[in-house]
Amino acid sequence: MPNSVYIQCYSRLLAAAAALALAAAFPMALRAEPVDDLLLALQPVERLQGEFRQQQVATDGTVTAESEGRFRLLRPGYFAWEIRAPDSQLIVANRDYLWHHDRDLETVTRRPIAGSEAMTPLQVLGGDGAALRRDYTVSRDAEQRFVLTPKGEGAGFQELALMLQGAAILGMEVRDNLNQRVVIEFSALDTISPLTALDFDFTPPPNADLFYQAQ
Repeated sequence: MPNSVYIQCYSRLLAAAAALALAAAFPMALRAEPVDDLLLALQPVERLQGEFRQQQVATDGTVTAESEGRFRLLRPGYFAWEIRAPDSQLIVANRDYLWHHDRDLETVTRRPIAGSEAMTPLQVLGGDGAALRRDYTVSRDAEQRFVLTPKGEGAGFQELALMLQGAAILGMEVRDNLNQRVVIEFSALDTISPLTALDFDFTPPPNADLFYQAQ
């Protein structure tokens, strides 16, 4: 990604994005709370992959960065977010670590999944309903989007909106702590092709500079 703020957005955003794409064609219970609707929407499909287009939008509406690529999700706990243009980035999460490989800069950053002060939306929406209820307030807005608002500090964003239209997953929008927006659209969604935990293994290339974080 063009900068560190943009990179942090990806590690948080993919989750809602990819995981929410699991919601296709799942019926919502009448009079259920929004958080119950959201958890029901995440149940049916265990794996998902597809393409994304993302824009970062400043407070004045100016598009300051754009990217596109592919993602993969295997519940619970595995995801990959690969930016193919304009630069080349890969973010991979498994049960133990979150890896970020900047192929252009030839750097690899690793941080443990366990022990983090706050779970990212991807980790929460990937299957931890208790954490979702504990750490986020879930509501529905006038457009019937799921809106996630962190209850505590440290989430890195103010609000996350997940957009559905019938059985179609349109995308997501996040408002960060600087009131900038990140807008993601999804396409070519695939819930059929097989994925296994081995698809989320990552080994740093030998020429990369390594940065291992304790948390």
